[in-house]
Amino acid sequence: MPQIRALIFDMDGVIIDSNPLHRVAWTEYTRRHGIEMTEAMQQRMYGKRNDEIIRDFLGARISADEVFAHGAAKEALYREMMMPRTEESLVPGIRDFLARHRDLKFGLATNAEPANVDFVLDTTRLRPLFPVVVTGHDVTHPKPHPEIYLRVAELLRVPPAECIVFEDSYTGVAAGVAAGMRVVGITTTHHDLPGVGLSVADFRDPALETWMATSMCS
Repeated sequence: MPQIRALIFDMDGVIIDSNPLHRVAWTEYTRRHGIEMTEAMQQRMYGKRNDEIIRDFLGARISADEVFAHGAAKEALYREMMMPRTEESLVPGIRDFLARHRDLKFGLATNAEPANVDFVLDTTRLRPLFPVVVTGHDVTHPKPHPEIYLRVAELLRVPPAECIVFEDSYTGVAAGVAAGMRVVGITTTHHDLPGVGLSVADFRDPALETWMATSMCS
């Protein structure tokens, strides 16, 4: 197999373990609009773009302007909740992992709202490590379509087969696999991620470096 030249990361659940707080924010926001969140609704949100989530939770027929307003309000609530706990919410080991592999190219591919991407990268001071950032708003087809990962690889000027994707959601794994990339599952959100080449709890797992070394030499 081709040698690895680039690592592409999802954000929520991979760089920052934000999904528990997103659950809280969605529960609070939908309650303000007379909707009680269910576990089934929470499960449906993972890996999706905000416009898909809002139309699912608040009504398929609401206008684009209403979708934008709801999304902005909910994400502002999330950032307010996350602000005092951003550093402690980083997925364990991510800083050291990025430092160890600075010889590779890094990219970010996320369905998260651009304001949340800016918030996380700036608050954690990780922005300089990610010269290429593509969000769900930058592509026509969100995950599980492979477009977002193929776009990051194109901007990094690395063939898809020479990229490793780090994902925590079913839709994200499906997108990475469909893009022709090797995928590592981070089990912050789901314990079972079909299709991944390796599954680890976080970036401290010794199995990750062993698998990386094998991938780099293959």
